[in-house]
Amino acid sequence: MTNDHTQVHDPARVREFFGSRAARWDERFPDDGPAFEAAVASLGLRGGEVVLDAGCGTGRALPYLRQAVGNTGTVLGADLTREMLDEAARKGRGRSALLLQADVARLPLGTGVVDAVFASGLISHLPRPGENLRELARTVRPGGLLALFHPVGRAALAAHQGRRVSDDDLRAEPRLRPLLAGSGWRLMSYVDEDDRYLVLAVREG
Repeated sequence: MTNDHTQVHDPARVREFFGSRAARWDERFPDDGPAFEAAVASLGLRGGEVVLDAGCGTGRALPYLRQAVGNTGTVLGADLTREMLDEAARKGRGRSALLLQADVARLPLGTGVVDAVFASGLISHLPRPGENLRELARTVRPGGLLALFHPVGRAALAAHQGRRVSDDDLRAEPRLRPLLAGSGWRLMSYVDEDDRYLVLAVREG
């Protein structure tokens, strides 16, 4: 959804916050393209697969996801905020994906129909993380993957905000691992560097 430094959880506030920033969102983060491309590559997607960008925002990952699954694959971009989806369409990213205005708490998708989920910044904005991750898991086939991504690591983000990094952070491995496990996911890899936060998890059967 975002690499903004503000964490908002209430759905109405999320829509308000991102809706007012949608038109200039990409201008604020002009150099993130290579990081998105590398994060998408980490999913190891194959031609013909179905991938969901949950909290796709202005759709910066969508062209890379389309490249990964090819013309025979399906790319879905879901976001809660209409203005973000409108901006994605205005930038032509709707050609790479089917854009859906949807809440991750109630995705309009069948069970086990998705091969992988890509989620940029989403974890910081989930009102009920356990339930919401479980809903993502519902849509993914057993063995499918989840990538939780952020172009900035936790320590760099904390320094920008003038605070110290804390293990109380939902994105910290000691908190995230059991949260994923209780939501149908098994943590496979955890990377938290200054210029990248990337968690990969597999959907358990």
